[in-house]
Amino acid sequence: MPTVGIKRDLLFKALGRTYTDEEFDELCFEFGLELDEITSEKEIVSREQGDTKASDASDVILYKIDVPANRYDLLCLEGLVRGLQVFKNKLEAPRYRRISPVNGDPQKLIITKETAAVRPFAVAAVLRNITFTQERYDSFIELQEKLHQNICRKRSLVAIGTHDLDTISGPFTYTAKPPGDISFKPLNQTKEYTATELMSLYKTDSHLRHYLHIIEDKPVYPIIYDSNGIVLSMPPIINGDHSKITLQTKNVFIECTATDLTKAKIVLDMMVTMFSEYCSQPFTVEEAEVVYPDGKTCIYPELAYRKEKLSGEFINRKVGINESTEKIAQLLTRMCLLSRATGVGDEIEVEIPPTRSDVIHACDIMEDAAIAYGFNNITRTTPRAYTVANQFPLNKLTELLRQDLAAAGFTEALNFALCSEEDIADKLGKKISETRAAHISNPKTAEFQVARTTLLPGLLKTIAANRKMPLPLKLFEVSDVVLKDETKDVGARNSRRFCAVYYNKSPGFEVIHGLLDRTMQLLEVKSARGEGYHIQAADDSTFFPGRCAEIIVRGKTVGRLGVLHPDVINRFELTMPCSAMEIDIEPFLGHTAETLLTHDVPMQEVIKHKFPTPDESQQAPVSRPTSTKTVFGDVSTQVGLKALNDFLADKSYMEGFAASQADMTVFDAIPSPPSLTFCHLRRWYNHIKSFQRERARLPAAKRQFVLPAAPAASTNNASDDDDIDLFGSDDEAESAEAARVKERRLAEYAAKKSKKPALIAKSSILLDVKPWDDETDMAKLEECVRSVSMDGLLWGQSKLVPVGYGIKKLQIGCVVEDDKVGTDLLEEAITAFEDYVQSVDVAAFNKI
Repeated sequence: MPTVGIKRDLLFKALGRTYTDEEFDELCFEFGLELDEITSEKEIVSREQGDTKASDASDVILYKIDVPANRYDLLCLEGLVRGLQVFKNKLEAPRYRRISPVNGDPQKLIITKETAAVRPFAVAAVLRNITFTQERYDSFIELQEKLHQNICRKRSLVAIGTHDLDTISGPFTYTAKPPGDISFKPLNQTKEYTATELMSLYKTDSHLRHYLHIIEDKPVYPIIYDSNGIVLSMPPIINGDHSKITLQTKNVFIECTATDLTKAKIVLDMMVTMFSEYCSQPFTVEEAEVVYPDGKTCIYPELAYRKEKLSGEFINRKVGINESTEKIAQLLTRMCLLSRATGVGDEIEVEIPPTRSDVIHACDIMEDAAIAYGFNNITRTTPRAYTVANQFPLNKLTELLRQDLAAAGFTEALNFALCSEEDIADKLGKKISETRAAHISNPKTAEFQVARTTLLPGLLKTIAANRKMPLPLKLFEVSDVVLKDETKDVGARNSRRFCAVYYNKSPGFEVIHGLLDRTMQLLEVKSARGEGYHIQAADDSTFFPGRCAEIIVRGKTVGRLGVLHPDVINRFELTMPCSAMEIDIEPFLGHTAETLLTHDVPMQEVIKHKFPTPDESQQAPVSRPTSTKTVFGDVSTQVGLKALNDFLADKSYMEGFAASQADMTVFDAIPSPPSLTFCHLRRWYNHIKSFQRERARLPAAKRQFVLPAAPAASTNNASDDDDIDLFGSDDEAESAEAARVKERRLAEYAAKKSKKPALIAKSSILLDVKPWDDETDMAKLEECVRSVSMDGLLWGQSKLVPVGYGIKKLQIGCVVEDDKVGTDLLEEAITAFEDYVQSVDVAAFNKI
């Protein structure tokens, strides 16, 4: 967002009152802005150039205010104060008017056909009888610069010129001439220069050199001069010194030349509306006439007001409030959008002034209503929609491949997605037309002309930059390439590729071939024709003749491998033979991977999923348990449901991060779908309901959530006992004595059992703790690991195990109590030492 620096005292004077820093910060927030910094010119210079340079700088307090990028009306003090005053109901939004000159015809700007080659559009206007002070003049110049950097895109779309109308005479001519034919005295210079000399002069200028590239390669340069041949400006570089404005200027002629007419109109409207309040007739702008090469005449500035209609229900629904139509109209009026209720239902008519070019859709009006209402005043509600995030299957497969390829001894490289045409065509022995490459229309450098269609050039350039490293060099990359595809709406598509390169004194084709076999093993694709994979000889100009093969999986070609052609090796400035392989990994996902995003995508995704058959899906419904009593209480009551709802407030599942039998048992215990009152429980209930067809395959529960039902009381009558008392006794006293003995023995057994210590489940865990590099202090790393202390955790022996390239990992054992310490908790605690620990893996896990 653009940042506007405004003098605090000047701002408070314009606002008519003084604020504390906290009060003004709150006001900015209410208006949709942010007070970014409170500083001074002296502090800024001191920070950027040192204390010596800052000695002469001003101590005046500056407010640095962040403004939304499309709110061009807030880029200066005048617009900001006007907006805040209207927002606080201290001022009505002004009406901007375009007027004709009091005496004579309007100023005329004539555009010639030569400008079509450089900047074909121009607009103009006059600020008549304006009064400048030093502060107003500084704000006028600063607004031009802010607009140049923002909507004008550093003058490439629009360039603004401001001139003292009393020093020049119309009509004005906007044309284009060869640089050698242009000569004038530029702003703040003492002599005349030709356009060619000016381009050389400004190459060292810290400010203007950034704009020279816009026209320096053009055969003609744009130029504006008056009826006497006096040059007003050479847009977009510099104005002429003759017509410069000063504090004494009363009439200002503003011209904007552009490659985008719409942007030029907006810029002109902003300049004249912001400073027309200083004219003798406030908020009036004198029109100017622009004549185009085809004879068409336009009057500027347009200062167009337009009206839009929308419903109050739309704003209430989108913002999340419930206000009347009249109240919403008042809120919008506070944002300089004059609004009224039309009386037709809840329809609101909104008038959009020329200063609000940012309003292009009903959503922009709705946003202003939300700002005026106050974001902090909007009632917080819980969304009714619920989704479960999961890693995209293709990315999951990519991550798994990366880990195993690294374990195979190859080093991963990450290269730019853009490259030169030469990299993907000439250097690989191909024609650019054969590559299906997406070209960059205006590349900054020759290095980034197209989106890469293969990963091979990037790896070869990486090897060329690391030729002094010990051999062999084994690199791989798993990333996207971009290919033209007419079937896509954007004309191109991404394709995930895997490429590996082996560089050594010998070609090492067997190494690359072995890596292919290992990759297919990981993807669970057998080496066989038909449903497996195989390779067959192929011709490719990138590879050595007779040493290239196609990789065919289930009858389709997915890539190639082989020994690179010597010419290719030489073009990439390599000196030793090289073998390479590149395959498309998307076919290994299968068509089912994009439909079941709620599941992990392990390597076995390459085999077909077993979906439930119609017979299986129509099995009898699972019987619900008779008990509704859980560890949260009885879920057939409101109290039990509320306790369960509170438990699920920050959880997606009963246990861990995936559905399990624990979720199913609790789901079955709930007699009926919970009401909307219990939003978290309702969300969980609907989600678990979607797992019914595969509940049998869900992992087992780790603990019991549903309690067993109490045994039903006996309903037999005493008379029935008399009839069926096969082993009874007639002696009632004897029966009573037996009952007392039984109760005594049960009590003794319970007391004895209570004294016996409970069995504590423990596990032995072996952890691999990996450092960032070979310079990591392993002693300090181990000290950090052992500093992790938890109830139920006991550290054991450790040792350093070599990994490669001088890097060692810490292998350390520990014993944990299962109920108190989990591996996830342990890994999280260790990886918190991020200065030393790169990752933690469980090498072994055994129950004790």
